[in-house]
Amino acid sequence: MKIQKTPLKDCYIIEPTLFQDERGYFYEKFNEKTFEDLTGMNGHFVQDNISKSSYGVLRGLHLQKGEHAQAKLVSCLEGKVFDVAVDLREDSPTFGQWYGIELSGENKLQFYVPRGFGHGFSVLSETAVFAYKCDNYYNKESEGGVLWNDPDLNIDWKLPEADILLSEKDRVQPGLKEKNY
Repeated sequence: MKIQKTPLKDCYIIEPTLFQDERGYFYEKFNEKTFEDLTGMNGHFVQDNISKSSYGVLRGLHLQKGEHAQAKLVSCLEGKVFDVAVDLREDSPTFGQWYGIELSGENKLQFYVPRGFGHGFSVLSETAVFAYKCDNYYNKESEGGVLWNDPDLNIDWKLPEADILLSEKDRVQPGLKEKNY
């Protein structure tokens, strides 16, 4: 397993070691001890979530606030997505900055998004199966977020705007300055 830092404080890209031959492949998707040794971050996850979405779906930008805040280790099991993290920790040197990475079933990369970050992704392939490992349990009353197209963030979601499909919740999230995080 290789760990790469991103420009955002405490966000990491994780590349597994792939063992491949004529039969197929094998890789260790996650190892708590290795993750903690390489990142210094807590690697104890309590909830796994899977979503399947079609081309153009944009989910985000979401987070859990307060005592229900969640760090996430995300990956795309099938298809291809553009995954985005936004630092919403006001005391962070990278507050208000975003970073995006293409995750796919082919590249098998994972992206670690710590607590206090907004998170979202857009689906670039016909369909995509997306996996989230979370270090805290979901709590509906603790939902927060930022508008996907906030001009203060200026995120390039790698899709034509006419192709973007949003939930009603994601259409009406407040902007960064409204502080719903």
